[in-house]
Amino acid sequence: MNSKVLLVVPEAPAVQGAAGGAQRELSGGGLRLGVLDNSKGNADHLLRFLVDGLKAELPVKSVVSLRKGSVSLPAPAEMLDQLTREADVVISAMGD
Repeated sequence: MNSKVLLVVPEAPAVQGAAGGAQRELSGGGLRLGVLDNSKGNADHLLRFLVDGLKAELPVKSVVSLRKGSVSLPAPAEMLDQLTREADVVISAMGD
């Protein structure tokens, strides 16, 4: 399955890039999606909205959703290791 994702950076003009390289193929029947919530208010709502949107557009095999214990500290290494093992793509969000 070939899909394109357009990333928009609101604080800078879009950079014109070269044509994309090799496409990453999904194996095993779908995308393994990782979600990292930074534990700020409403981040969980935004992430749920994104996950639901991705599920509507792509075959999603699994979702691993993790929440940091503190807004001000980085995600622990064990959490990042779990996302590395269990997800093909990780999305993270802040809220308020």
